Amino acid sequence: MALPLSILDLAHIGEGETASDSFTASVALAQRAEELGYRRIWYAEHHNMASIASSATSVLIAHIAAHTRTIRLGAGGVMLPNHAPLTIAEQFGTLETLHPGRIDLGLGRAPGSDQQTMRALRRSPASADSFPQDVLELQGYLAGESRIPGVDATPGKGTNVPLYILGSSLFGAQLAAALGLPYAFASHFAPTALEEAVALYRRDFKPSAQLDQPYVFAALNVIAADTTEEAQELFRDAMRYRVSRFLGRGRSFTPEEADMILESPAGQQIAQMAKYSAVGDPAEVRDYVAKFGEHAQADELIVVFSASERKAWLRSAELLAQAYGLPG
Repeated sequence: MALPLSILDLAHIGEGETASDSFTASVALAQRAEELGYRRIWYAEHHNMASIASSATSVLIAHIAAHTRTIRLGAGGVMLPNHAPLTIAEQFGTLETLHPGRIDLGLGRAPGSDQQTMRALRRSPASADSFPQDVLELQGYLAGESRIPGVDATPGKGTNVPLYILGSSLFGAQLAAALGLPYAFASHFAPTALEEAVALYRRDFKPSAQLDQPYVFAALNVIAADTTEEAQELFRDAMRYRVSRFLGRGRSFTPEEADMILESPAGQQIAQMAKYSAVGDPAEVRDYVAKFGEHAQADELIVVFSASERKAWLRSAELLAQAYGLPG
C-alpha cells in the first residue's frame, strides 16, 4: 500500500513578493492539495527570516483552515521553548474548536531563529532543557488533566489536539518513543541521522493514550516537472536560491557565482542538506518517493515542494499527486 502523502509549506516569500503574496499562494496550495488527496499540510515557526512568512504559525493555520474544508492542518512545528505551554494549548484549542478534527500540533525545541532573535523572543538559552516537561504540561492542558492545579486552557481543555514530536537528532526520537507520540524527522534539510533516529524510535516506543504503535513521518524535497530537464533546471535554481539565503548575508549572487559557491565546502554542505530530493518527471519522482519511504521506514511522507517559481511549485504538487495515485 502506498504511504499517505502530506505537505510542509514553508510559506516562502519569493523574489519580488510580499508576505501577502505568500499567504495567497499558501491558500491556493492548500485548496489544490485538498482536491488532490494530500492528507495534511503543516507550517513551521521561524522568526526574523525575510524569506519565510509563517512566524505567527497558529494565525496562518487559522487563515488556511477558513479557506479549506477537509484537509488536516497544523504546525510542523511550534518551537515550544519560545512559548508558555498554556498559550499554545489555548491557541490550538481554539483552532480545534473552530475546525474540529482537522488540527495537528507538531512540537520542536529549536529556536527557529538566531541568537539575537532568541533574545528578542525573551527566550533563555537554557529554555530547551525543559522541553520534555513542557510537552507534558501542554498535553495535560489539551487532555483536560492540567498538571498545574487550578489552571485550565479555555479553549483547549478536553480537545485532545494530537501532538507530534519533530526532530533532526536522536533526542526527538527518544522523547517521542518515551511519550508514545508520533515522530517526524526533518530529513528534508537534516538528513544525517534519519536511519538511526527512526530505528531508535521504533525500538524504544512505548504505547500511550494517543498512539498504540510507532508512527514515523519522514520529509523530503520534491521538484516534479513535465520533463526531467525542466525539473533539473528548477532544482539548480532552488539550490542557487539556498546559496543566497544561507550564505548571502544580504547580497544576491549571479547564477554563475552561486554555482561556483556550490562547489566550495560551504556550498557542498548546503547541497548535502538537500540529499533527499526527488527531482524529475512524474514517473521518476513517483519512484524516488516510493523508494525513500521504504528507506526511511516511514508510515507517512511529508513533502516540501522546493521550486522557487510559483507555477512550478504548484505544478509539482499536481504532478506528484497524479503520478502517485492519490485519491483526489
